[in-house]
Amino acid sequence: MRTMSPWWIRIPFIFFLIFGLVEYYVDSGDKPAFIEYPMVQLFLLMVLLILIAIELIVKSVENVLFQTLPEEAKERYLNAKSASWEWAWGKRMYKKLLGSKPIEEEGEIILDHNYDGIKELDNKLPPWWVYLFYATILFGVVYLARFHVFNDYDQAREYEMEVAAAQAAIEEYRKTAKDLVDVNTVTLLTDASDINAGRLIFETNCVVCHMADGGGGIGPNLTDEYWIQGGGIKNVFRTISEGGRDGKGMIAWKQTLKPAEMAQVASYVLSFQGTTPANPKAPEGEIWIDENAPQDQNPQEESASDSTTVALNEQ
Repeated sequence: MRTMSPWWIRIPFIFFLIFGLVEYYVDSGDKPAFIEYPMVQLFLLMVLLILIAIELIVKSVENVLFQTLPEEAKERYLNAKSASWEWAWGKRMYKKLLGSKPIEEEGEIILDHNYDGIKELDNKLPPWWVYLFYATILFGVVYLARFHVFNDYDQAREYEMEVAAAQAAIEEYRKTAKDLVDVNTVTLLTDASDINAGRLIFETNCVVCHMADGGGGIGPNLTDEYWIQGGGIKNVFRTISEGGRDGKGMIAWKQTLKPAEMAQVASYVLSFQGTTPANPKAPEGEIWIDENAPQDQNPQEESASDSTTVALNEQ
């Protein structure tokens, strides 16, 4: 029943061995895995509890087996165990936290109950359990005072703070994860690197239908303000992703291009607006007006101004 190493060496050694394996195999970027993923924290906590539980079970089995030994064997075992080196302070603290009687003193607290040779001990509650219970009472008092007496933030406020923090984290993540973009979140890209990347994609896949200057050929003219399926970054992104009109429009590119690439080429396509191609194709579709664009003046005022100008010219 002798062990090669004490429990206070076995448990930390095995725990940190598993901890190192988790950090090695779980890809968490620059942060430790137990900080990046809460599930890793839960897993490590469960591992620690299981290791402690195993040691307690082994100790209980050892105690049961000890009781089955003859008196001479018990004495030899106790002498051998006392002769082996152990951390005295740790052993004292362990016994103090358990608060149980030593094996040789269990006769003082044994009860009259006897169940098929199994006798019951009148052990007190372990001090660690009692102290933990007192700590929960203290926590409850502080919680009551903080949230019900001094009216600190409530659940609604905490929810709002958590949502705001999550939104900020999502926005920060999207800055480095462009492939998460979709038709609802795509925005017009203006960086030179994105425009150049869009130009390369356009010249590789799109010039056969739209010409290199966007003037149009098989496909429509991209330089005028007429659009078949709507202009603006969201509509252009959707058209590139899902394709044009059924049966006669552009194919869907979502299986070929990544979302970030479609955003880049859509931004490059919009850069053709206002340019003059060599052989522009006749307009197709309808004039598209961005409803979110700022209005310099009221359309009715513009119409009235145009009518006044025409009347003056006729005079």
